[in-house]
Amino acid sequence: MSIYGLDERDLEILKALMRDARKSYSELAEELGLPRTTVQEKIRRMLDKGYIKSFTAIPDYSKLGKSATAFVLISFTPVMDISQRELASMIAKMDNVYEVHLISGQWDMLLKIRANSTEEVGRLVVDNLRGIKNISKTETCFVFYTAKEQP
Repeated sequence: MSIYGLDERDLEILKALMRDARKSYSELAEELGLPRTTVQEKIRRMLDKGYIKSFTAIPDYSKLGKSATAFVLISFTPVMDISQRELASMIAKMDNVYEVHLISGQWDMLLKIRANSTEEVGRLVVDNLRGIKNISKTETCFVFYTAKEQP
């Protein structure tokens, strides 16, 4: 085993799945030069041990009316009786919020938002986020172009 309980073949299979998880065991086996049963067993083991969380579809958000992407930095102030983790969980349930991270540095939280317009992002930030007493400050950064994005 080389990295965190995964050997080189496991890592090769994982990388191939990250490129295209729709491939069958046979297609993966052929691509990687491994027996199909080996590929199938290694994937099952990685699923069982939690190395692979799930298989998912990655949509083209612009075709689904979510052409505006923004990152929002949040400064947390402990005003109400709520922790940063509780606030993060609450924000994660909001429409158009795709990622919520507690971070280090000058800011406390980083959100990824997808919406159909800059105005819709603005409404989420101004009307929803800034109305929460534990949020003292926000900074919104709109995405102009994405060269690489992974789920």
